[in-house]
Amino acid sequence: MLETYFSAPKTLRRLRSGISGPHIDAFADDLERDGYAPSIAVRYIRAAAHLGCFVQRRGRVLADIDLHTLHAFAGHLRRCQCPHFKRAKISYHARFGAKLFHQRLVDCGICSGEPVRDTPTDLALVTAFRDWFQTHRGVKQPTLRQYSRGATELVQALGEDVGQWTSQAVRNFLLKRARQCGAPTTQKLITSLRAFLRYLNFHGESRDDLALAIPAFAHWRLAKLPRCLSTEEVGRLIAACDGTDPGRLRDRAIVLMLVRLGLRSGDVAQLRLTDVDWNSGTLQVIGKGRYQVRLPLPQDVGDAVLRYLERRPAYIDTDHVFVRSIAPYSPFASGDGVSSVVKHALQRARIEAPAKGAHLLRHTAATEMLRNGVPLEQAGLVLRHRSIDMTAYYAKVDVALLKQIAQPWPEVHE
Repeated sequence: MLETYFSAPKTLRRLRSGISGPHIDAFADDLERDGYAPSIAVRYIRAAAHLGCFVQRRGRVLADIDLHTLHAFAGHLRRCQCPHFKRAKISYHARFGAKLFHQRLVDCGICSGEPVRDTPTDLALVTAFRDWFQTHRGVKQPTLRQYSRGATELVQALGEDVGQWTSQAVRNFLLKRARQCGAPTTQKLITSLRAFLRYLNFHGESRDDLALAIPAFAHWRLAKLPRCLSTEEVGRLIAACDGTDPGRLRDRAIVLMLVRLGLRSGDVAQLRLTDVDWNSGTLQVIGKGRYQVRLPLPQDVGDAVLRYLERRPAYIDTDHVFVRSIAPYSPFASGDGVSSVVKHALQRARIEAPAKGAHLLRHTAATEMLRNGVPLEQAGLVLRHRSIDMTAYYAKVDVALLKQIAQPWPEVHE
């Protein structure tokens, strides 16, 4: 009910008038149920009423609201002179509140839900490649989008008749794109094009293996030193997550899980309650390519997870271990949320780190294992590396050991 957030009769009458009025009270109930702070809920409710006023002035009805309407509403907010909504010109809250209200209208069947298209186009070749790649390689959506982007660019440049493609045309396309982007983007494009061209050859779309026409990129694998934190910095980072509120307890559990087990951010984001076996003290992780492994759960990590789960709001209905600390209390959409937790913890600890995401702690866990004498093979199993060379990469950070075995540079005598 609106009375939860507003008391002035005049304000209540205004919010319940207009085309948004019949749905405002239910929208307010949704915000309270999802745990939004009252100050935020007030802004979202005003945004819902504002959106209705905007649509009504255009001679439209609620059923006409779509993504284009929301985009137009966002533009209206930048120059809004509506007498009752001047305070709603805080564009972020107004835009997000309007999106939430629109989602409620979609759920109620008032507005039609528009499917979000993952692929840039509906090219049949790219769609089939995406389906095959996801089924047989088990890749995540971000990887699919990256590979589809490169495949789409190639098809748009050379045409959909793969039989007319030549090695020279494919090579020229890549060289032209490489001149337009940086080295990291070029490397990703090469990877995606090779996968797509191999798929075409495997399914008989192309008589020649055009992947052989993709030139190699000058890149010295594992040439750089791994970026990691020192033991003292790890202690400061964990201490920066001290506290008794659910947010800090969650952050501490995430940081310990990353730095002790070397998990990827996506592993933590997708972790389910059923993945933790408390009786045996183990943790099941499903990583890249659906690769599964059961890892030992260190005592301090298990204790941190338990403390967090005990303080997590009971009304959160999800089997994910970790959820957002602000409303809506939903699971992390991707590993980016986990990396954000690490980034903010580093800021609280005032650590000037060489990297800001969760992968920094994976590097730290790897180097700590090797510094403490864990054999490369065992460290590789924990980190789920497919090659021992990848694990050996972290051995380079032990400068003290390298100094013992390094030979002096011969002097030059004239």
